[in-house]
Amino acid sequence: MPDASGPPAVPPLGLQLASTAREVSRAFDAALAAAGGSMSTWLVLLSLVTGHAESQRELAAAVGIQGATLTHHLNGMEAAGLVTRRRDPANRRVHLVELTDAGRAAFLRLRDVAVEHDRRLRAGLDPDDEAAARRVLDRLRANVAAVEVS
Repeated sequence: MPDASGPPAVPPLGLQLASTAREVSRAFDAALAAAGGSMSTWLVLLSLVTGHAESQRELAAAVGIQGATLTHHLNGMEAAGLVTRRRDPANRRVHLVELTDAGRAAFLRLRDVAVEHDRRLRAGLDPDDEAAARRVLDRLRANVAAVEVS
């Protein structure tokens, strides 16, 4: 019988998941950086291309970052010629964000990186493995979402 005060026989599932997520994220970040991008740039471009956001406020919600942080990223993207910002004529407090031709080209370049990263991530998985992995990840997310922090 294992000693209860000793190390676990196998790593806790949450620790293994967190470690795996970090490695997957690092690999994706490195691939995006090699193509001249970043995770924040990719998420903003993806949100704009898919039509999930037009205003800075919508983009911040879609990307999952604070407005001030998004403004910093958009400043860099605008300086790089990837996006333009203008005030909404119907509501001058709202800034609309639009892709430029260079932004569309950057999206296509980073999309290719994302597709290749996904292909690499799924190497060796058959469709049943992938479906099972998705079910387990959904269950893990649901399990922690159901926990109320007091």
